[in-house]
Amino acid sequence: MYTKKVYRIFDMVRWTRYETLVFILIIGLWVCAYFFLDLDWLRIPWTPMALIGTAVAFIIGFQNNAVYGRIWESRKIWGGIVNTSRTLGVYVKDMITLEQGPKGFTEKDITDIVRKVTYRHLAWLTALRHSMRQQKSWETTFRHKTNSEWGILPPERKSSLEADLRPYLSDEDLKYVLSKGNPQTAVLYLQSHHFRKLKEQGVIWEFSFLELEGLVQELFTLQGQSERIKNFPYPRQYASLNHYFMWLLLMLLPMALIPQFMDIGKELSESYPLISSVFICFSIPIYVAVAWMFHTMERIGRTGENPFEGTSNDVPISTIARGIEIDLRQNLGEDADNIPQQFPADFGVQF
Repeated sequence: MYTKKVYRIFDMVRWTRYETLVFILIIGLWVCAYFFLDLDWLRIPWTPMALIGTAVAFIIGFQNNAVYGRIWESRKIWGGIVNTSRTLGVYVKDMITLEQGPKGFTEKDITDIVRKVTYRHLAWLTALRHSMRQQKSWETTFRHKTNSEWGILPPERKSSLEADLRPYLSDEDLKYVLSKGNPQTAVLYLQSHHFRKLKEQGVIWEFSFLELEGLVQELFTLQGQSERIKNFPYPRQYASLNHYFMWLLLMLLPMALIPQFMDIGKELSESYPLISSVFICFSIPIYVAVAWMFHTMERIGRTGENPFEGTSNDVPISTIARGIEIDLRQNLGEDADNIPQQFPADFGVQF
């Protein structure tokens, strides 16, 4: 456990190393300016700095709370998709039987219908996760060097939607779905139409049809909730101003911090002349620590704004969808060798 904590701290330091170098450069230039140019007169009182710091801290806290709410809501939505998918698997298996089937229907016909309905649901999951991974103009976290240097990508960026849908849909259905602007909605339309035909053929009775349509309605609801988070970003007036205010604080902080250390150094001049002459340098680690904390908390908030973007900190919808597929195909009684394995967790990251 202790080793894991050390690794996490190391990863956090590595994740923010470029910004840390910027902080060292900023405070280093200010220290040199004060030390060599005699800028003791250029100082900001601590009272306004404390007010600015408190305001920035509140804004960062507000952002992180709002962002965590988006992440948690996204996870609850996909948890609902897991539950509804398993319910659909049970309903389809137990409601589509020979008991209600018309004359001439065999066990194989029923099995084929159950398999077709289940696979169509897997196609819906595939289309939905691909839609959630499409890049929006405001999704820029993955472009940051420390996020892209690992070279790991979500599965949706390694294959096309058509290739991933082909194992689950017939050629006719695949052509229909890909011709629509919202493939996941098109798949649910096909599912609903199929349930209606099964009712008309007498394969399922009225009550079963209503129950299955109720699940389609629930899937539409969950899909809409997921799309809402994907298509509506965290308001820019909060995110952008928060970022600018944070940097304003970090740029002004040296003019309050360095003179304070200079004053302390003067007080030590008689007792510790050597230390007093370089005491101004102790402002460097203090400034870097304060700046690192403020910036890291603000960056964590920015990183979590878009929980479906496909970075290492987002909701692992690919893993969730594949887990559902494994459950449903096992429910169909398929051979374990034909069921795909869970997506690998590269560097311990699930997508």
